[in-house]
Amino acid sequence: MVSIKDVAKEAGVAISTVSKVLNNYPNVSEATRKKVNEVVERLGFVPNAVAASLSSKRTGRVALLIKLNLNTQASDEISMQYISGAVHRAKELQMDVITVFTSMIEDMNVDEVTSYFESQGIKGIIVYGMTTKDKVVHKLINSGRFKMVVIDAPMVNATTSSVSVDNVKAQYDVAKKTITENKCKKVLYISGEEIGYITAERLQGIRKLCAEKNLKLTVRCGQFSELKARQITMKFAKNQDCVVCASDMMAIGAMKALIDMDIFRPVCGFDGIILMGYVGKQMNTVKQDFVKISEEALDELGRLLQGEEGRKVTVPHTLVRLKYEDIIS
Repeated sequence: MVSIKDVAKEAGVAISTVSKVLNNYPNVSEATRKKVNEVVERLGFVPNAVAASLSSKRTGRVALLIKLNLNTQASDEISMQYISGAVHRAKELQMDVITVFTSMIEDMNVDEVTSYFESQGIKGIIVYGMTTKDKVVHKLINSGRFKMVVIDAPMVNATTSSVSVDNVKAQYDVAKKTITENKCKKVLYISGEEIGYITAERLQGIRKLCAEKNLKLTVRCGQFSELKARQITMKFAKNQDCVVCASDMMAIGAMKALIDMDIFRPVCGFDGIILMGYVGKQMNTVKQDFVKISEEALDELGRLLQGEEGRKVTVPHTLVRLKYEDIIS
């Protein structure tokens, strides 16, 4: 079995230097760090018992980098489904996965984040909830140091793939169904975070539909917040024919506001979360299979780890009306 002494001898450095590299001490030159890491990888050195248990894995260790939705007091169902899908597929692919929340690395620069993941034996990273403001993640993608898959972000290069539904088409489809069923002419659209990639794509979908149908469109930013969507609906919905929301949580907020206002306006959402079945009013929504999306991401990461190049992967979506009977078991 390879020891730390073997690594030090092969790299031509002291044992203490190898230890510093493995533990990400800052006072080590980049050249030395690179040389030691190359030897560690070539010799297959396993620095601790946890890593030893991982050395039998065929494709390496994977990090799930997740950004929780802090704009709702409800449990983050989407993230839990993502994690469930990833863990299930990782077991089948003999990958080991760890979960890292963006709040854990938000104060690090790209070199510190890279060292952090390398110290964990990470070979690939799946990024959930990436925004235009996540500059460190952008730099990590561009560095090519890890094989990466991004969910709902248009990042593709030699070492990075993108996995998502067609957000433009999905938003177009669900809005068209709702507007056509109710013969609407004036549309209030509540969009998500301004820094979100999916926000821009879904906004593109509703703008395309309204241009084609010659509909009057009012757009307000709801930040994916149930409360914000409620406030927007209270202020603007009275003079609109329907409310189209870029997420189910915002659709729930909009529907509750309409009930309190004692007026009817058709509402549609986006995502297909379980809470939609408890609202009491059936709403059209886009059903995303988050478990499947995460499984696809693991498959794609496995492909990248085998030396394949990055690509865009589009997962199918469906339109549904969630009922209570659909979600109880």
